Amino acid sequence: MTHPVDVHVGKRIRHRRWLVGMTQQQLAEHVGIKFQQIQKYETGANRVSASRLWDIADALEVPVSFFFEGIESEHQAEDAAAEPASPAMPTDILGDKEALDLVRSYYAIPENQRRRLFELARVLSDVA
Repeated sequence: MTHPVDVHVGKRIRHRRWLVGMTQQQLAEHVGIKFQQIQKYETGANRVSASRLWDIADALEVPVSFFFEGIESEHQAEDAAAEPASPAMPTDILGDKEALDLVRSYYAIPENQRRRLFELARVLSDVA
């Protein structure tokens, strides 16, 4: 059985890898392992050792602490049996490839246009 912390760390690895536009193969090459091992880390099937997490953090240009961010709130939400998310919002936003692709595309837009798009999205979401 997978441990929730291993699953969380794996999701954060996948999230960061998608955000920087890196494939599993590219990350594996940076770290010096096979891409199948990255797959196992990202699903939480295998635990990431401290030294390997250090190498992954270096390859993805984040501090090691990045992989543990949000774990407290995730655990609290499980304990509190939070009400289910709306059908329009995935329960795991970091694990949703479409959401991450949208974020990556959003940040590729020039800043002045991005602000205008953000305001439009805010207005549209208030109307709905």
